[in-house]
Amino acid sequence: MKTTIKEIGKHVEQSVTIGGWLANKRSSGKIAFLQLRDGTGFIQGVVVKAEVGEETFKLAKELTQESSVYVTGIVRADDRAPSGFELTVTGIELIHEAVDYPITPKEHGTEFLMDHRHLWLRSKRQHAIMRIRNEIIRATYEFFNEQGFVKVDPPILTGSSAEGTTNLFHTKYFDEDAYLSQSGQLYMEAAAMALGKVFSFGPTFRAEKSKTRRHLIEFWMIEPEMAFMDHEESLQVQENYVSSIIQSVLKNCEQELKALERDTAKLEAIKAPFPRISYDDAISFLQEKGYEIEWGEDFGAPHETAIAEAHDKPVFITNYPKDIKAFYMKPHPERDDVVLCADLIAPEGYGEIIGGSQRIDDAELLKERYDEHNLSEDAYGWYLDLRRYGSVPHSGFGLGLERTVAWISGTEHVRETIPFPRLLNRLYP
Repeated sequence: MKTTIKEIGKHVEQSVTIGGWLANKRSSGKIAFLQLRDGTGFIQGVVVKAEVGEETFKLAKELTQESSVYVTGIVRADDRAPSGFELTVTGIELIHEAVDYPITPKEHGTEFLMDHRHLWLRSKRQHAIMRIRNEIIRATYEFFNEQGFVKVDPPILTGSSAEGTTNLFHTKYFDEDAYLSQSGQLYMEAAAMALGKVFSFGPTFRAEKSKTRRHLIEFWMIEPEMAFMDHEESLQVQENYVSSIIQSVLKNCEQELKALERDTAKLEAIKAPFPRISYDDAISFLQEKGYEIEWGEDFGAPHETAIAEAHDKPVFITNYPKDIKAFYMKPHPERDDVVLCADLIAPEGYGEIIGGSQRIDDAELLKERYDEHNLSEDAYGWYLDLRRYGSVPHSGFGLGLERTVAWISGTEHVRETIPFPRLLNRLYP
């Protein structure tokens, strides 16, 4: 019976065949131990010379790392094994012999591993991170579908910037200028006016010359927009969403978290509601801690980490100064110097994972913002139309997938949280 390592527990004491690769091996006299992987998981195959014969045992001992094989054997329950099972091998069929596989069990430098990213993905650690990433994506669709959201796909090629910044990748769109999208938000607002509650999930691009462990040039964003929803209601959606994906990872990725040696107790504590601190209070807190920062300045990584360390859950920093936030954010009803927005800061030094706000719904005020930010009405006229024709209170946010994967999986650098990272000095492979 053909099966996968993930499903092997359904066939205890039965003979099964799995197709896979040899991750590693060791032998002791007349027994060989094969570490096998098939994409769904890892399992040990035990080959006993007296039980399989000379030819099969010789093949087992000569197998090279990453050679592909069909392995047949009896499934045994084994509490000592990470997966709870191992395979008593009865037969091996070599599919393809790998020669001089470059990533050996010894230590390799980061640049070497990045040059061989297409192979590094096969390792146990990278396998675990990618499966956690997949679970977060699966749980995201489940959460928003259950909440009545509609999935909408905004364009990747745009004629303007969502946030009016210059960190854009420019290209030619036939005889026009175009840019790779840095956010689908503006288009999602249009979709929300048509469909009520919407979300997108796709790649975004920032031409930001940053080398920190939190930054990628190409990354994926989940961006919900919600009509008839104010800022506080949006915060509740955000904390419920983050709580939901963490519970899904804890439930469905137990083996992967164990392989990464993640402290799951810290994740188990992450349940809504999350604490909130105003920008004003955050500045006072940092100044009391000895940080040199003035009101009106944005927070850097050390500031966010200090604020996060004061809480045991993700923390919302609310109501930032208008001058350091995007043009579309709605002013606070009682203050014209701050806006109705929040950044969600993850614990353990992982920084901002969500940025969100209530959007301006008044056409005249938005037009004023265009003028303040030197935005062309030729490029942004369609966005102003959303306020001219049936404007409503609406809010939205964006969650950066890779930072979220890094936090939940306990991975230090975001380059390991995406299959093929695009970094400041890396476009290969």
